Amino acid sequence: MTRESGVKGPSGITTGVPNYHDIVRHYEKRLRQYGPTYRGMDWPSEGDLKRRLEVMLGLIRFRGSEPVSILDLGCGVGLLVDYLKAQNMLHLFEYWGIDLSEEMVATARRRHPTQRFEAADILQKGLPEKCTDYVIMNGLLTEKVTLKQKEMEMFARSMVKVAFDACRYGVAFNVMSTHVDWTRSDLFHWPLDRAAAFLVKRCSRWLVIRMDYGLYEYTVYVHREPNV
Repeated sequence: MTRESGVKGPSGITTGVPNYHDIVRHYEKRLRQYGPTYRGMDWPSEGDLKRRLEVMLGLIRFRGSEPVSILDLGCGVGLLVDYLKAQNMLHLFEYWGIDLSEEMVATARRRHPTQRFEAADILQKGLPEKCTDYVIMNGLLTEKVTLKQKEMEMFARSMVKVAFDACRYGVAFNVMSTHVDWTRSDLFHWPLDRAAAFLVKRCSRWLVIRMDYGLYEYTVYVHREPNV
């Protein structure tokens, strides 16, 4: 496939970015350099990563005593599982991790053999409708690497739509903010008004925007129903 050929995702959105695999190769290179650590997932700070994961989990509402099912989309080597274990919270969840990289998934399975991990391209394969309570996408949409802004935005829209169709209650994802002193060409700075316009039109009007945790990004919670 060429860059111009486009890919029709299961939600009917033309991603137009068949080279999104460049992002995967970028992260695989980091993994080989630094191992299954926060640096291996291209995060500059372990403390900031923990803050991001805490914010991501703020999406979730427990309904009774049964574990909540979560899909960790773009799971990498399973650092969310490490965080849940450290917080003594893993028993509260039925965990499922998906990543496009077979190398990442193989590493995640070695590190957490009792958890469910899957290597899959969901823009090609799709996901069953409402197959999980919540979808978490931490860092999946923060780096565009070699993609152009328009290509990355189309990729982001496709990923979020597939994730939203797969959840019963909500999706959380983070992107870089445009409200910063300077931007980086390899990062995905998604203007808030463009993100919100897409989400309201294609997913849900029940949005929460988190810009209160001290990093140069924002996190969006997309709920299926009012979060009251």
